[in-house]
Amino acid sequence: MSTSAPRLPDALQALRDLLAEVPLYLDVPGRDEASRSARAVVDQVDDYLLPRLRDLDAPLLAVVGGSTGAGKSTLVNSLLGTPVTTAGVLRPTTRAPVLVCAPADRAAFAGDRVLPGLARSTGEGEVTGGLRLVVSDALPPGLAVLDAPDVDSVVETNRELAGQLLAAADLWVFVTTAARYADAVPWELLRTAQERGTALAVVLDRVPPEASGEIAADLGGMLRTAGLSAARLFVIEERPLSGGFLPEDQVEPLRSWLHSLAADQEQRAAVVRQTLAGALESLGGRVDLVAEGVARQAAAAEALRDAAEAAYARACTAVSEGVASGALLRGEVLARWQEFVGTGEWMRALQGQVGRLRDRITASLTGRPSAGAGLQQALESGVEVLLRDAAEEAAERTVNAWRGTPGGPSLLAAGPPDLETASPDYAAAASAQVRDWQGTVLDLVRNEGADKRTRARAYSWGVNGVGAVVMVAVFASTGGLTGGEVAVAGGTTAVGQRVLEAVFGDSAVRALATRAREDLEQRANSLLTDERARFDELVDRSAPPPDAVAELRAAAAELSAARQAQR
Repeated sequence: MSTSAPRLPDALQALRDLLAEVPLYLDVPGRDEASRSARAVVDQVDDYLLPRLRDLDAPLLAVVGGSTGAGKSTLVNSLLGTPVTTAGVLRPTTRAPVLVCAPADRAAFAGDRVLPGLARSTGEGEVTGGLRLVVSDALPPGLAVLDAPDVDSVVETNRELAGQLLAAADLWVFVTTAARYADAVPWELLRTAQERGTALAVVLDRVPPEASGEIAADLGGMLRTAGLSAARLFVIEERPLSGGFLPEDQVEPLRSWLHSLAADQEQRAAVVRQTLAGALESLGGRVDLVAEGVARQAAAAEALRDAAEAAYARACTAVSEGVASGALLRGEVLARWQEFVGTGEWMRALQGQVGRLRDRITASLTGRPSAGAGLQQALESGVEVLLRDAAEEAAERTVNAWRGTPGGPSLLAAGPPDLETASPDYAAAASAQVRDWQGTVLDLVRNEGADKRTRARAYSWGVNGVGAVVMVAVFASTGGLTGGEVAVAGGTTAVGQRVLEAVFGDSAVRALATRAREDLEQRANSLLTDERARFDELVDRSAPPPDAVAELRAAAAELSAARQAQR
């Protein structure tokens, strides 16, 4: 038999490494199945495919597997004529696998070439987390037999180990009984053997002698229907044990067949080729299942991001609508505005001739509070409330959306406990942004008045007051006001705007309010986007990389190309 081309093991290793790190972190439908498939492929590549590709002439490994109480250990002991593995009435009986080989083959199994993840022991008794290696002259060179745990064991780790060992076999010797050969668990394993092209022998144990032919014919028909007509069928009638062993005439046909495989290199090679080719062929569909699982992860991550983005986009819209509706010109803001324009010296003065303000300018420099300070403070508080309410609502909407989105509940459970409310630092950040915005408005006013030399002195005195009027103009709309509020707030806003127009001109005043409004909305959008980042970060930590699916499919395609090149 020719040695495998180096490219095939390399391609297999590359695929294995991707599957070992496959990103399946979001709890979405199909995640567990994809994870099990990925882990099973990795185990089979490590335990069987790579070792076998690198040494095609290594001894054939026959794994004896089956259901609880099927008589696997008794069968193995009977094949060898010596008690090498524990058989008994307690279930599960086989707690640790036992591998038996000829003395000449000990080196082939004592190291980590096959089943590298399982520690070896050559002592008596059970081995926890590994396998017991037994050397026996009862087996010919070229053949090893492994007694595996029950495939339907009540112990989950036993079931998983049994599946792993079967995947590492060149040949399955599957043991079932006359009473249980039609059960679901045996046929699930037999279908797996068919899908993977595994060389298979079926041992029908404990068959009543009077029904031997009928039961064997029925099972044979089921095997043919399942596409397993090539499987060798051995029937062992239920008879009394002799010294704990099956009657010699019952076990001899299976022993002779196994020994003939060991003695005939061509037959042994044919079994190895069949199982190896079948296992490699099965990888495409198994990797597809994993890739589909990763694709579902990516779709779920995108849906989670979209839910957060939609909630915070709605919050940004709510801020814009709150600014435009005039709703802020109520309560404390309305009271301060009425005080400012109704009784304040600033507005009455600006309604006169600008030149007559110069006397008032001098008086204003004696240290009295800046005009509009109370109004600005009330506006600051009102805008902060608007921003906080938007963030609180966005957080609550996102959490509610995630609770109904695949992958969302597990992310929420793993995230910080305060996700349903605005983050602890948000209020301070919002306050800082509002103050910065107010400073920007005053800068706009100063810059607009910088080239109005004839009015510079008057305007420099009134910059805070003018700024306050500009801020109010940003929110001035009858959309949020009713009744007397419209007359007071809307009317006095118009008075303030007319005075500003007298100083700057109509277009400049509109430009000031527009720029101030745009700046506020940009700050709100930036603030809420930063607030959304805590949700995005949760998704990013669990979402697969954008090219994860493509990488898996490319690696599977590379493996297929390597197999074609080898043929």
